[in-house]
Amino acid sequence: MKISVSMYSLNSTVQKEKWSIVDFIEYAKSIALDGVELLDFYWSDKEKELEETIVALKKHNLAVSAYDVTNDFVKKSIKERAIEIAKVKDGIQTAKKLGTNIVRVFSGDLHGELTYEDAQAWIVEGLKSCAEAAEKEQIYLAIENHGLLAGKSEQVEEIITKVGSPFVKSTFDTGNFLLVHEEPKHAFDRLKEEVVHVHFKDFREKDPIEEAVTGFLSTKGVELIGTVPGDGQVNLAYIVQGLKDTNYNGWLSIEYEGFEDAKVANEEAVNRLRELLK
Repeated sequence: MKISVSMYSLNSTVQKEKWSIVDFIEYAKSIALDGVELLDFYWSDKEKELEETIVALKKHNLAVSAYDVTNDFVKKSIKERAIEIAKVKDGIQTAKKLGTNIVRVFSGDLHGELTYEDAQAWIVEGLKSCAEAAEKEQIYLAIENHGLLAGKSEQVEEIITKVGSPFVKSTFDTGNFLLVHEEPKHAFDRLKEEVVHVHFKDFREKDPIEEAVTGFLSTKGVELIGTVPGDGQVNLAYIVQGLKDTNYNGWLSIEYEGFEDAKVANEEAVNRLRELLK
């Protein structure tokens, strides 16, 4: 298995130090990573920066573990959903240029009174439309268990089954299941055969004394705080061993969402993951 870090994992540093994507790639090289995970919302001038990014990747001998598209199929109008489908299709072409065969996609998040049952058909329809392009390019659309609408393993599995494409699989985010009150170990056992990409993440419950800190609200109103992997509630050793047992040979991509210094936190996360992989 190979280790990468998501650019979003360094988001606080990216904003504070005004990093470009090339700056992030240079940082990743400095901590001896195998690759980087890139996201669609960090482009300022995509066509210009895409060329610079490809040059930097070659210069530093780094691969792109995944290209992340920030889509949301939970839209009431056909026109709005078509815009989201176009985002994913553009992401497939960008991923091809970046040399990765993984496009991380979302299903969609909560909007007003809409439920997962209301939105499932839109999600499946959107992914089916995108899957044709993905199959043509031999690129996986990896659904992340993200948000509170379709964040349970059962829902991800159901969507994958209904789409029915060998190129629609799972980005298994180890931490996000806690936001929908699902034990990550159980989620892994359900989805392990569908995993083509992993987000290595951890959360803990907010301490009542941490009034100044705003975390992530779960479906039951519990506030969770991002931690360095291993300091939270996720049994990461179980998941890494499970990946070994299923002969997973893809990427483990660190995604830190806490409030500590992002560089320090990510470097510690890399060290811990390397220990688990031994």
